Amino acid sequence: MVAARETTLQELLEGSKQYQVPLYQRTYSWKSAQHERLWEDITQLAADRAEDPELTHFIGSVVLAPSPANGPTGVQEFLVIDGQQRLTTLSILLCAIRDHRAKEEGAEHRERIDQQYLINRWKREQQRLKLVPTQADRPAYQACLDSAPHAGGTDPIGSAYRYFASKLAAADDPEDPEDIERIEDAVISGLALVSVTAQRGDNPHRIFESLNNRGLSLSQADLLRNYLFMRLPTKGEAVYQALWLPLQQHLDRDQLELLFWLDLVQGDPRIKQTDTYACQQRRLDPMRTEEEIEKEVARFCRLGQLLRRILDPALEPDAAVRERLARLHAWGTTTVYPVLLHLLDRRESGSAASEQIATAMLYLESYFVRRLLIGRATASINRVLLSIVTEMDGDLPVDQALHRYLSTGRKYYATNQELRKAIQSVPYYLNGRPRQRSLVLRWLEETYASKEPVDLSELTIEHVLPQTPTSDWQQALGEDLEAGEEFGQVHEALVHTLGNLTLTGYNAKLSNSSFAVKRPLLAASGVRMNQEIAEQERWSRPQIHARADALAERVIATWPAPAERVAEPSGPAWDVIDQTLAALPAGSWTTYGDLAALIGSHPVPVGQRLATTAAPNAHRVLQSDGKVSPNFAWPDPSRTDDPRALLETEGLSFNPQGQADPERRFTTKRLAILRGAEIPDWVPEIAPGQDARLRDRFRSQLVEQQGPDLARAVVEVINAWTEMGGQLEYGTGQETSCFLMSRDKSEPGGNIWPVALYPSGKFEVVFEHLSIRPPFNERSRREELRQRLNRIEGVDLPETKLEHRPGFPLQLLADPADRQAVVEVLAWFHELTRNAVLR
Repeated sequence: MVAARETTLQELLEGSKQYQVPLYQRTYSWKSAQHERLWEDITQLAADRAEDPELTHFIGSVVLAPSPANGPTGVQEFLVIDGQQRLTTLSILLCAIRDHRAKEEGAEHRERIDQQYLINRWKREQQRLKLVPTQADRPAYQACLDSAPHAGGTDPIGSAYRYFASKLAAADDPEDPEDIERIEDAVISGLALVSVTAQRGDNPHRIFESLNNRGLSLSQADLLRNYLFMRLPTKGEAVYQALWLPLQQHLDRDQLELLFWLDLVQGDPRIKQTDTYACQQRRLDPMRTEEEIEKEVARFCRLGQLLRRILDPALEPDAAVRERLARLHAWGTTTVYPVLLHLLDRRESGSAASEQIATAMLYLESYFVRRLLIGRATASINRVLLSIVTEMDGDLPVDQALHRYLSTGRKYYATNQELRKAIQSVPYYLNGRPRQRSLVLRWLEETYASKEPVDLSELTIEHVLPQTPTSDWQQALGEDLEAGEEFGQVHEALVHTLGNLTLTGYNAKLSNSSFAVKRPLLAASGVRMNQEIAEQERWSRPQIHARADALAERVIATWPAPAERVAEPSGPAWDVIDQTLAALPAGSWTTYGDLAALIGSHPVPVGQRLATTAAPNAHRVLQSDGKVSPNFAWPDPSRTDDPRALLETEGLSFNPQGQADPERRFTTKRLAILRGAEIPDWVPEIAPGQDARLRDRFRSQLVEQQGPDLARAVVEVINAWTEMGGQLEYGTGQETSCFLMSRDKSEPGGNIWPVALYPSGKFEVVFEHLSIRPPFNERSRREELRQRLNRIEGVDLPETKLEHRPGFPLQLLADPADRQAVVEVLAWFHELTRNAVLR
């Protein structure tokens, strides 16, 4: 027997209570995707509760069992049978809110939040924590709870803390003294949970097994279908045959749920997809007759036909609209669907013509492209897109109304002036999604209208000035250095900008080759952009900047600018700096130049801002040589502590010359990845399913670069991996890498892979990724993997690389004994990760 009731986090945590996560539960495993969804829900709820303080948002349930040790007095102890991920995440978030408010508003918030929600202050040590995570998670959680110097490490709990600390720093508006308080209130009082409590004597492990072996649950679409036909007692059969069945045949279960959500957000952009059934039911409840319900089903059927065109643009009869739909579909942003459905519905109702609809879609495309080019691909974009239908001017023609809406306020619809500046300096390759970056380059190439068009779909992005420069490149770039400039700083500022990027099918051949080698290959390419690059005698900063300027003008001619408006200029992305620094792990460091390159700025203004404006973890920003800047000063004049001593307390070591450990440095690329950047070959292809062409391309590159004998040896290892139950996924970068996947991202603990194989010759061990994936988030497990590999002759992975991506040559696999030894280590890895899921 169980008792269920709706509650809030405040009610769960206040009073003398303790929630213990049993040892049979898996360790904390939420990732950034779950953190992001929770954060978006909370910030939206906080904004909504400002107008209606009674609003709540349901986030799920927690299933509890009372401890047999409970008595009539003292701390009430509960086992958390289900919901530990949610409860742990909310407790970590409260730690981040506490630390942020204590720092920015006053120390009293620390004691208040601790005593109300995090600790049982006057109880004995075993009962001090209100939440007791699994044993493996306790040190990291305790560090966050105690605000220890090493809090916010690379483990999953530390990552969650850094994520929320970063988001709070970004959300804190100095001109709004109550914004963080509203967020806290939303967390404590606005998030609704169902607390399901078992009775004394129930077997908690049996309940846990039952909860985790449930069948496929009803979807939101299933629930709504059942509700609709419950409301059609006499007409149900006819309505089903005439309307619902055709709709269900054209849209699958997930697409139906999407349709019903899209229908709702036309009127209220705040509605979450998880609330689709409840909100549709609330909307339909006042209808009294079967005829009204039948009309609603007919309306859903008509909207479903329009959604089919959005999902499959080939079904659209008008050529101009079809082209724009195809481009927006390729962009891959589903939050544009509500406005697309609205546009098609306007045409269907006769209030807009196809020409206006196509123009409106061009403005949307331009909005996406221009945001990407200034490094603002994702900032608040979902909220903007979901609000278009309800907020644009209904008295204007729909294309003009949409254009004006996107052009007003701080929506990052870049002006021509902002574009010209950003294209020269913003690291284009480190922003947006890989597919979107390639699309823009493809669309730019199409503007050349070549008489002999090339199939651009098979091409990948090439850095002309390579990411890892050889001595030839250092000499070429060095000729343009000005007094006081360092090669590394200038290279970092140029290498990922649009002016240095192109499309090619020769990535493996081009690689890090000198421009003298690349030039004839580019000249022979059918891609017009490559031919233009090959017209240059050399390739250095002046040529990269000149090409950036030329591409900017081509962008301006292709994608319409925002309408005339009065709006704040974008300015330096200081919020990105603050968010990145808040996410920087304890024991690590970065440089002023790395941060500057991340936002397309210069090290001097970055240093000036950090010296005058408080920013999270600013003491972790060092000079390019790893030394604390001699001009370092805390923005708070009352602080006199030594930044180096603080860094050492956090776990960062310095050599006798005062230089920080270079292995702990976060370069621009690592900073971008820390912020969630998707960079080919650092993560597998994320699209569902695998394209056989990727597999074939990996193998052909492998044969071409390593020869058929070694290629066969590598494939033998790959086949052994799949035979033991592993899977394969492929990268979409300059060379097609192969990832040996042990767990799928939908499984407990998330996806995990031990190694990535590169046709250019590297067997890469991904300790960096393993450091946040159980069970290898435990350093001892990564050390065991390192030692097992190091027993193989020719493998020497240093202990200092346990947070990085070291490797050894694929050539080692040519020896049968060594190859078998590698397979045995992989088998050990796979068995360990599978057992971790089953625990």
